[in-house]
Amino acid sequence: MDILLVGIGGAFGGTLRFFLGKCISERSLRVFPVATFLINISGAFLLGLLYSAQVDNHTYMLLGDGFLGAYTTFSTFMYEGFTIFRDNARADAIIYVLGTLLIGIAGFFAGYIIGKY
Repeated sequence: MDILLVGIGGAFGGTLRFFLGKCISERSLRVFPVATFLINISGAFLLGLLYSAQVDNHTYMLLGDGFLGAYTTFSTFMYEGFTIFRDNARADAIIYVLGTLLIGIAGFFAGYIIGKY
């Protein structure tokens, strides 16, 4: 059952990530990967909300591991961070990587706090 829930959630999360990523990237005039940054931060926030809700295991499998696991993307984050660094935009790469990590943690915490109230 858990595999099915993760698969269903993952299909929806991955599809939404692709759609939002495409929409945001088309409107962004920057080399900075705004789409992945915003998607990962919003995913961290939503995971904090979900965690604070203390949902049952099946709901967490569907929404946490499935949907949010596919919605956020560590591999794209790493690829884009490395590409920016390789292209000699080292300051942008550091801002992107550290910003994603720090704001992601803050986003999770904010989601958790808001979810508790």
